[in-house]
Amino acid sequence: MGWLENVNRWNAYGQLDSDMKKQMSILDKHELKNCFCENIEFGVGGMRGKIGPGPNRINTYSVRKVAEGLARYIKTKNIYACVRGVVIAYDTRYKSEDFAKEVARTLGVHGIPTFMFSKNRSTPELSFAVRYLQAYAGVMISASSHSSPEYNGLKVYGPDGGQLTSPEVDILMDQVNEVEDELKVKVVDIEELLHIKLLTILDSDVDLAYLSELRKLVQNPPMIKKMADDICIVYTSPIHATTNILVKKALEEIGFTNVHVLSEHKHLFPAFFIEGNPDAFSSIMNYGKKIKADVLLATDPGLGRLRAAIGKNIQGEYHLLTGNELGALLLQYLLTQKYKHGDLPKNSVLLKSIVASDIGREIAKKYSLRTIDTLKGFKYIGKKIKELEESKDTSFLFGYEESYGYLISDFVRDKDAVQASLLLAEAAAYYKSKGITVYDMLLQIFNEFGYYKESVKTIAIEERQGFHHIHEIISIFRKRIPLEWANNKVVIIEDYHRSERVFLKENFLEYIDLPKATVLKYIFEDDSWFCLRPSSKDAKITINFGVRGTSFKDSGDRLYALQKFLLSIMDSYYKELV
Repeated sequence: MGWLENVNRWNAYGQLDSDMKKQMSILDKHELKNCFCENIEFGVGGMRGKIGPGPNRINTYSVRKVAEGLARYIKTKNIYACVRGVVIAYDTRYKSEDFAKEVARTLGVHGIPTFMFSKNRSTPELSFAVRYLQAYAGVMISASSHSSPEYNGLKVYGPDGGQLTSPEVDILMDQVNEVEDELKVKVVDIEELLHIKLLTILDSDVDLAYLSELRKLVQNPPMIKKMADDICIVYTSPIHATTNILVKKALEEIGFTNVHVLSEHKHLFPAFFIEGNPDAFSSIMNYGKKIKADVLLATDPGLGRLRAAIGKNIQGEYHLLTGNELGALLLQYLLTQKYKHGDLPKNSVLLKSIVASDIGREIAKKYSLRTIDTLKGFKYIGKKIKELEESKDTSFLFGYEESYGYLISDFVRDKDAVQASLLLAEAAAYYKSKGITVYDMLLQIFNEFGYYKESVKTIAIEERQGFHHIHEIISIFRKRIPLEWANNKVVIIEDYHRSERVFLKENFLEYIDLPKATVLKYIFEDDSWFCLRPSSKDAKITINFGVRGTSFKDSGDRLYALQKFLLSIMDSYYKELV
């Protein structure tokens, strides 16, 4: 169906939302075409897009379409799956609460009970609630933290509390795609759902249960009690409500008394700061200096990601941690405390993404932990936790990815910034009790395991054949292996589309037991590496780099040289194509 036919179909719908009808009337032809040219995709990562009218935007009807597909998916399972129901949470983005209600209204037609939070809640608490309430699925109304305010979205979680992955998400996608007309999806009024008890409103009970689990994360309660007043913590978030209160409340409940919330970020507003906004962190640093804070914490709106700064570096300034540095600090503290208290489970496993720093692997190795790599995306760490749980011969200990996602305990199956905040605060208190700073500890980690440093570059090709060229470049890399860099030879090639790990020196091939993905990773004999990850939707490729040096300067020089080497190869391959 063409875009103009879609416009006419919507205009002819007598019950069309009046706001959307008004928006359609003022859109120019170009924007109208974008809104109606195709159906917005519900894929492996859920659904995300701009809010607006049309099948190619996030709105009441596109949300109903996904909810209808979810209802059909659940009904293909068994009656018990239907009875268990679906938990629904939403953040403070524009229209999030409205979209959450549309999910409940759609599922209600099929007799599937829903549990919806009374106010906005975080993504990790949604994951926890699915497990706590023993629901069959969860729906989070939100968009990724780096999405601008005009975006919203929807993600679906399975009965284990983790995001759906293949093959289950593929089945759900098929059910969603079979919904032919989003305007004809039937719904029930919220009041009726409440009356017939197909909708339950969740309030503080789940919060209290979640906080109870968080308290169990404490490694050294006597130390926290001793240092409670001495350790100064500053926290900021783009929204206050439950997320802001939850982090502060969790810190205080485990014993910290000197916790400050940066006031200028307290107010509830949907146009929250974008992940990594330097202005947001400069303000928290300035505030931290005034009150001589030891650690600065900032979460994304969904409470999934944590950014942190620690004081003080060699220049006497706060050091803004990279995602990998924070992961190393959390892992090191967790392992040393568990080992010290004899609480380190046998056959424990560290989970990390394939583009996260290998410093975690080295730290884990010291404590005889096995490290398992997963594809980029925390949903794959959640999936691996489920597999470990089912195998019963290993136990999850810690999971992290380079993009500020961490998980310490698996009562949640997605990244959890609250958990990470608590562990970092405890680590800061512990090191201060020993007369050192967290930054001192970071230097000790680098001195012991090597000065690991990573970076990421994204290359976009802005032309008609850009998408084709990106995948042609990947094909060239498969044929022409860049065998040597700065007198270092490639020793391992990982091709995640072919599920192959090739050891070149040994002429040995190993199977990679991960979902297939168009990803290539090259590892050199000095432990430096790069990884190519083309986008499946856009004409761009993301390149991750990693090196290990003998000092900050050495690793910085190595990283710069590796980037220069690879980007020159990329440029030459691109010139061949055009």
